[in-house]
This record gives sequence, structure tokens and C-alpha cells, in this order.
Amino acid sequence: MSEAVADTTEDAFLGGRLRLRQPRSGHRAGHDAMLLAAATAARPADRVAEFGAGVGAAGLALAKRVGGIDLVLVEIDPALAALCRENAERNSISADVVVLDVTASARAFAGAGLKPDTVDAVLMNPPFNDAARHRASPDPPRASAHVADTATLENWISAARRILKSGGALTLIWRADGIAEVLAALTGGFGSLMILPVHADAGRPAIRVLIRGVKGGKRPTQLLSSLLLNDEPGLPNKKVAEMLSGKWVLPLANP
Repeated sequence: MSEAVADTTEDAFLGGRLRLRQPRSGHRAGHDAMLLAAATAARPADRVAEFGAGVGAAGLALAKRVGGIDLVLVEIDPALAALCRENAERNSISADVVVLDVTASARAFAGAGLKPDTVDAVLMNPPFNDAARHRASPDPPRASAHVADTATLENWISAARRILKSGGALTLIWRADGIAEVLAALTGGFGSLMILPVHADAGRPAIRVLIRGVKGGKRPTQLLSSLLLNDEPGLPNKKVAEMLSGKWVLPLANP
């Protein structure tokens, strides 16, 4: 993607309380970002980092819900980072936007202000399609946002573990059929897991999982009741509609 994105749309989230400028084509923020924001626990004054922030949808939505967080938005693409910075300003949200590869070294993270053991919460929506099974989009930004290699998930989780304080929490969204990969990657340092399956409707398998893990956590894993995006007749679930408008949060945000 070029340094500037000329062809963009302005889209409303949280019932219009959050307005985001984003590219018309390529990877676009949607339900996954709002699910992630609604699943993330944070308190005022917490230092919160979003990995792979894109135009900032999840992190900025969280900041709208929890005022006063110290928000860092990490994005590898300079053009998306510029939009992310603009979106924070447009919505009067204080955020530090950092152009950084999540797989960069600890020294690079520290140089960007993300030293080890300094962050209270990390949220992320990593690229989650296996390149061996998924045909990548011809659009490079869209492909990089969706297609992962075998080390992507482990690298992202390792980076989160490094910057989180002991007792800090990582919240992520991932494809449901890859849950085993997530759980395996979390075994190195995370516990007290909370897992929320997300279904399009009651008659189909889960399409996503939201997972919250605590650095050094010792509590047993909890498998929560599934979230249905649509009721059986195909109508949007009332609670999901409230979540998308910013009036309801998911159980993971209230551990």
C-alpha cells in the first residue's frame, strides 16, 4: 500500500459514536474488530496495546468504552498507520500510533516505547488463514491481513507475552477451526483462559473463537456459552446488536 490512501470511505461504528476512515478496498474493519473490543477488559489508566491495528477500529472502540486508557496502536503498514492516527484525532482519542512489525525484536519494541513487562492488556486479530489452504488475495494489504505462515501466531503471542506485566491479559480473535493452534501457542506463559465460541447462527459450527489469557494465570480454563450472531430465524441477535452499538460487552471483558 502506498504512503497515502486516496480512495477511502468513512464508516460508523458503535452506533455512530466512532467514525473511521478506511480504504475502500482491501482489508476493512467490521464485526471481528468490534467483537475483539467488546471482549477486552481494561480500566482507566491501563496501558493497552493493539497489535495489527489497521485503521484502529478495535483499539479505538475500546477507548470509547473505557476512557483514560494509555493506548498504543501497532501497525506495520505506514499508510494504514497514518489513517489510524487520523482516526484517533477525528474521534478525540489520545493514542500513540507506532509503525512496527509485530515480529520485530525486543529492542525494536523497546525503541517504540513497548518495553518488557510494561503493558496491562494486549488485544489482537492476527492474520489467521493458513497459506497452505487459503488462496491469498491479489491485494497485498488484504493478503497480509488475512494469510499467516506457520510461525505467525506463535510470534504474535510471544511478543504480547514479552510486553505484558505479570497478571496482564491478552485477548485475541481467531478462526474457530484453528483453536488447537491458539491453545498450543498460549501454553508458554498464559493461563486462566476464557474461551468464547462465536457462531453465525445456532445451526452451524462456530466461525470464530475469542480467547482471553492471563500472563502467569493459574485458574482453570473456562469454556463460555456460545455467542450467536443471529437468532434462528436469521435475524440479528439482540445482544449482538447492543454490543455493536456499544451498549453491551462480552463476558471476557468482565473476568
